[in-house]
Amino acid sequence: MADGTAARRLTDTFVPGRRLSLTPRILIINLLPLLLLGGGVFYLDSYRKQLLDERYKLARVEAQITAEALAGASRERQEAVLVQIGKEQKMRLRMFDAQGRLWADSFKLTDPSFAFDVPGDETWQENFARWLDRAVDKVVGADPIPDYVEPESTDADAWPELKRAREENLTQIQLRDASDGTPVINTAAPVGLLGATLLTTRNAVDITQQVREARSTLFLAVILALLMSTLLSLYMARTIVLPLRMLASATNRVRQGRERQVQVPRLPLRRDEIGELARAISDMTDTLRQRIDAVEHFAADVAHEIKNPLASLRSALESLGTVEDADLRAQLNQIAAHDVRRIDRLVSEISEASRIEAELSRATFEAIDLVALVRNIVHRRDERDENAGREIVFTHPKSGATVSGVPVRIERIVDNLLDNAVSFSPENTAIELDIDRGEGLVELRVSDHGPGIPEDAREKVFRRFHSDRPEDEGFGQHSGLGLAMARTIAEGHQGSLLAEARADGAEGACLVLTLPNAAAKAR
Repeated sequence: MADGTAARRLTDTFVPGRRLSLTPRILIINLLPLLLLGGGVFYLDSYRKQLLDERYKLARVEAQITAEALAGASRERQEAVLVQIGKEQKMRLRMFDAQGRLWADSFKLTDPSFAFDVPGDETWQENFARWLDRAVDKVVGADPIPDYVEPESTDADAWPELKRAREENLTQIQLRDASDGTPVINTAAPVGLLGATLLTTRNAVDITQQVREARSTLFLAVILALLMSTLLSLYMARTIVLPLRMLASATNRVRQGRERQVQVPRLPLRRDEIGELARAISDMTDTLRQRIDAVEHFAADVAHEIKNPLASLRSALESLGTVEDADLRAQLNQIAAHDVRRIDRLVSEISEASRIEAELSRATFEAIDLVALVRNIVHRRDERDENAGREIVFTHPKSGATVSGVPVRIERIVDNLLDNAVSFSPENTAIELDIDRGEGLVELRVSDHGPGIPEDAREKVFRRFHSDRPEDEGFGQHSGLGLAMARTIAEGHQGSLLAEARADGAEGACLVLTLPNAAAKAR
């Protein structure tokens, strides 16, 4: 009991989500990895930062190289360089003099090499990508990026990066967001030693496109995988949960006492563990019904068998008060004592019969030399004169015959078979015991020279309380449970007990006990 309580506590402790049914558990287990994978959508922000860092380095190098090319060149050469680099690199380049005035703009000198998307003209995919960008930035807590807005003034100080570059005489970089959400990288670099500065503007749409494509693809893949996983999880849950609910409902109805109206589903088409469980529960229910039937029949037989001696005892006791004849009173007392002994014998036999099956289910079997066991039983019965003068002829293999079982129960079978043979054997006849060892079985045959058992009655003799005794035997000397108990013990040892005609054709009965050969099993 303590072990069972401890096991239940361990089960309750170590089973996660025991309050959840199987369906949400299956969904959670299958969806959790996909949700973790979906988190990769947000971690693409680090990929975007890496791309921007690389672009910052490139922008710094480009601006410095361009500034060196512009330093010391004529105005015409500077304008040509601005136009050429702007077209090739798809940038906007602006030159400011030492006073911070704009004197050259590649977009003014030639056609612009790029243009920002106009808000409102995006497709739904672009709108979705932009929404996803904002959602990711909010989730990861990204620092806000100022919008890219062309200042009204054309002076250098209108650009904070240009102002810092002029003051510190160092290259400065500033990131801004265009109206379409793409990054704009401004790089301000000093040109020469006279205070001129260069401002380059690059719209790095390729970074946004790469990140958005990767993020959108991963997001859609995760959504599709989530949908597929959900459908498959629900299908799996249906194939598992519904049969389990059917089995639980059937077993509950059996528990409530409606087992006669319940057909436990066997799920014959299921070859998995659920099918095995269904068939095991169905077989268990059938066995339970058989045991209930056996108990009911046994109880009815017990009531019937005890009622007869009780009625006789009651009649004898009631008559004692009215009978004055001493001889008759003595006869009634003798009848009452006989009935009491008969009831006592019946109760003892019934108690033992009811315990046999339960005891065998818990017993530990051991190897038994059946030849030695039978030899000891025959010797004991001879010493106690339990064979009523009948000779016991014992034939057996010289090397013995090993079976597996409970010695005291096997001994009970042999005693019951010998008691039965002694009861039906005429005086001065022999009872033959013959042990034959086969490859997988050991047979013990007990033969007598009595009237024999008719073929149509060879199963009836193993019924409980079956009474077909010799005419010269005193009434009530046997309970009718001996052969029934012997068969129960034999079947509890994975064996059998049958009634047959004698092998030599002579008159008499032959009871055959068959048990598994333990020596053959060991090999």
